[in-house]
Amino acid sequence: MAEKTVTVEQVGSPIRRHKSQRATLVGLGLNKMHRRRVLKDSPQVRGMINKVSHLVRVVDEN
Repeated sequence: MAEKTVTVEQVGSPIRRHKSQRATLVGLGLNKMHRRRVLKDSPQVRGMINKVSHLVRVVDEN
């Protein structure tokens, strides 16, 4: 059984945001605009995406 993944892309800048939001982006592996990361679909990752939902876009869910 293949592991479920989610692809996220950073579409917003962390400038003038709380440090915790910037740290969440770094935790997701994003730190520059339009970077994409394929991450394991887990409740922890979904929570991080939800926290910075205004800065990232979910591109693909497998």
